[in-house]
Amino acid sequence: MSLQRPFVSAVLTAGLALTLVACGGDSTPESASSPSGTPSATPTPTPTASSSTPSVVPTTPPAPAPRTKATLTKALLALGDLPAGFAVDPETGGDDGTELSATGSKCAKLVQLFNAEATPGSKLGVHRGFSGGQNGPFVGETLEAMPSAAATTAYLATVKAAVKACPKAKLTIEGAGSSTVTVTEVAAPKAGTTPVAVRFAAASGPLEGLEVVFAFTGLGDVLLTMDFDRSDIEEPVVDAVAKASKVLGTSTGT
Repeated sequence: MSLQRPFVSAVLTAGLALTLVACGGDSTPESASSPSGTPSATPTPTPTASSSTPSVVPTTPPAPAPRTKATLTKALLALGDLPAGFAVDPETGGDDGTELSATGSKCAKLVQLFNAEATPGSKLGVHRGFSGGQNGPFVGETLEAMPSAAATTAYLATVKAAVKACPKAKLTIEGAGSSTVTVTEVAAPKAGTTPVAVRFAAASGPLEGLEVVFAFTGLGDVLLTMDFDRSDIEEPVVDAVAKASKVLGTSTGT
């Protein structure tokens, strides 16, 4: 879920697997007066601020360089950043046959975000997925260049509100079936800015046992999204934020 297709691909992968098997102060010289007739040393003039301090003209910092696919890709987690036993999943394109649906206006925004082909406003995105075997664990990471840091923050607020408004929805995975899933906001790792995390879980039906967790956070003008087929998300998210922040030159704090 950038609530987008890389996100949905992870749901499909995890769903099928389950169903089938982060100085001192300045001093002022005293003036000395000499007795009459006694020569005195000529005092040294004390420079004044107006004569010694050059005026400082504020400058506008240069705009950050545009994000590129190569830089975003370099900022993604690599195989060497994960524990032994993981492999990089092959990229898949096109419609993966996964869809979220719900009745009622409260879930409309979540459904819209989930089924979108790309994050609204995203200018560029890269994705990489990993699997620890046929039955997981599965981890996916997406980095997207947004128009600005404010746009990233606004999107995260939209996701948070959409999750809170929709406690249940129906998830359909082509080839596996449909189940009602509970939608729950969970504690997000404290990494990046305004992080949000959500869990989708099916307790019955064809997708019974499916659990997928998505974590979102901001890295300035870059949106980081990670997806997991289990709830142990703290360390991978913190590691992903640390690496991406170093490569992209963004803040890691919340």
